Amino acid sequence: MITPVTRKAKLTYNDYLKTPDDKRYELIEGELIMTPSPVTYHQWVSKNIEYELERFVREKITGRVFDAPYDVCLDNENVLQPDILYISRERFNIIGEKNVQGAPDLVVEILSESTAYNDLIKKKKLYARHGVKEYWIVDPGEKSIEVYSLVGKEYVISSSFSINDNLESPLLTGLNIELASVFSY
Repeated sequence: MITPVTRKAKLTYNDYLKTPDDKRYELIEGELIMTPSPVTYHQWVSKNIEYELERFVREKITGRVFDAPYDVCLDNENVLQPDILYISRERFNIIGEKNVQGAPDLVVEILSESTAYNDLIKKKKLYARHGVKEYWIVDPGEKSIEVYSLVGKEYVISSSFSINDNLESPLLTGLNIELASVFSY
């Protein structure tokens, strides 16, 4: 006798809205995933990158920078909270009162033990599928950043930077971030 396979029902944005406020969740392909708060060094690196992005964006008046926790609703079954995101002025229409409705121009994810698999595999595919133009993966342990550019519906690595480099972005022309200061603690 063949036993039928029971599938877990996919959750939606409405289900996601019912999660408790005292924990951080993301909805990936209809699966609710709790993510613990980041460790101190993760937060330090995030703050430093966000500072540099914010300074550049304000000076050039190119868009807005946001940080987690802030919902990015890619669709009804995918609600993510990137560590840092950037939305260009031309796309301000996706910024809602409570969240972002659509793909940011740039997403920065900072790896941690609990999120590395999702950041490197699941979220990377989702961001590409939904049209995030540039994706940075920051590895605090290695003190490195990989910059990916969207080509079609897939990412190709544009550049890899280490602690002794200055990060440059294909998307944000003129941005130059000294990584020694980003990773210093």
